[in-house]
Amino acid sequence: MLHLNVRDETSRLKAVLLGTAESPGPVPTPEEAYDPKSLEHILAGTYPREEDMVREMDAFAEVLMKYGVEVFRPEVLKDCNQIFSRDIAFVIEDKLIKANILPEREKEFEAILHVLDYIAPDCILSPPEEVHVEGGDVMPWNDHIFVGTYTGPDYPDYITARTNKAAVEYLKKQFPHKKVKAFELRKSNTNARENALHLDCCFQPVGRDRAILHKNGFLVEEEYEWLLNYFGKDKVFEIDREEMYQMFSNVFSISPEVIVSERSFTRLNDWLRSQGFTVEEIPYAEIGKQEGLLRCSTLPLIRE
Repeated sequence: MLHLNVRDETSRLKAVLLGTAESPGPVPTPEEAYDPKSLEHILAGTYPREEDMVREMDAFAEVLMKYGVEVFRPEVLKDCNQIFSRDIAFVIEDKLIKANILPEREKEFEAILHVLDYIAPDCILSPPEEVHVEGGDVMPWNDHIFVGTYTGPDYPDYITARTNKAAVEYLKKQFPHKKVKAFELRKSNTNARENALHLDCCFQPVGRDRAILHKNGFLVEEEYEWLLNYFGKDKVFEIDREEMYQMFSNVFSISPEVIVSERSFTRLNDWLRSQGFTVEEIPYAEIGKQEGLLRCSTLPLIRE
């Protein structure tokens, strides 16, 4: 049995579900793009190739295993993009919550049923249909659960708006002892530099008390200021618009001391090392073309 336990973003990782880049299918048409960054690469003819993405994910798996993490993978579905396992479910404490994702991605969840067999059925929650939520928007952080959301009346017009108000209420109900804090994110279907697809595209805690943050990802300045004050200005690494676009905030913590990062993120990686972190650099830029990076590709199951 797997005894789920995730209380924050950085405690020592023991077990994780890592997505797979095998058999992602043909390059999507522009109409099939889920986000503006993928669309950009589809139109430019620079959409990532399967062999490059497989190589990048293998490098990630290797680092995880080097640190003794048990790595599960989804069953490979033919012609299906299964890289971003964070979208399909997430764990808070000892509960795995199934994400209500875009309907055409439902089969991705079925591809992890062999992992769910190791989890007690009463620890798996399926939110009601009106609750829209994806794991990239949900961050347990000690006594808080941070949630990225979009509650504008034009919510249905944004394929990039993935987590709604009902999700915030649902999490409050499921975890009444936690402070659920929601943040309104900036959305764009067409401009990747103006789109925070998920909360982890503009914010992520690292270590025990530090964070990476991008101001423009937040629609409400006070909410951004709240995070800045919560961590403290001197403990926050501010990223600019271009760095947000490159997914600088979407690194992944194996422990409070060890962070996996993209090898080209020089400014960030230098800062992390100056703060005493061990940075495991891997190539992940091809996967980044689909507006997701390291955190998006993982579904942590057990942290110590």
